[in-house]
Amino acid sequence: MGYLILAGAIMLCSWLVSSRLKSKFEQYSKLHLQNGMSGAEIAQKMLADNGIHNVQVISTPGQLTDHYNPVNKTVNLSEAVYNQRNAAAAAVAAHECGHAVQHAVGYQWLSMRSKLVPFVNVASSYMQWVLLAGIVLIQTFPVLLLGGIVLFAVTTVFSIVTLPVEYDASNRALAWLENNRMLTQKEQAGAKDALKWAARTYVVAALGSIGTLLYYVSIYLNRR
Repeated sequence: MGYLILAGAIMLCSWLVSSRLKSKFEQYSKLHLQNGMSGAEIAQKMLADNGIHNVQVISTPGQLTDHYNPVNKTVNLSEAVYNQRNAAAAAVAAHECGHAVQHAVGYQWLSMRSKLVPFVNVASSYMQWVLLAGIVLIQTFPVLLLGGIVLFAVTTVFSIVTLPVEYDASNRALAWLENNRMLTQKEQAGAKDALKWAARTYVVAALGSIGTLLYYVSIYLNRR
């Protein structure tokens, strides 16, 4: 029952923030840029202004598929962001370039997150099964649950480390947009609001992960 309440609260918060984010991006997708630049052009200019010439801006299929890939040094923008010329597209494009800037300057939190990726991939593949088995066998083999908690803790640490990475990328994006007068005052406010709600999805994910981890720890501690 405790887990169902926790899971329900996390799902509700996630849904509320995601819905608000979607509505914000729909709103600012209608706020067309006076400079007439597309998301791809915004990204290319931000990279050039930061002296980054070895990162390629490419279009990737789907929605909300925007990301920076440090392995092949590409800023991947969803088709809508890549082609559209509005405040939402400018915000997303600049944010992803913010990650490229982090990579170029050796931002420590990004480096830490990159180092965690292999461990997170392994933990994500096994933790649900280990946790389930650990709960079922908690009286006879409690160390199994402890192993699951350790695996889950790896993903929780990753979600926490992600927070400063995402907020810093947004701050870099907004500072560049403002300092270079890329947007009007209204467009800048829209970009800032959109990125604020995008960042809150990571906050909800981190808090949900922490709460779930503590729940599993409480089961382990009270196993007797």
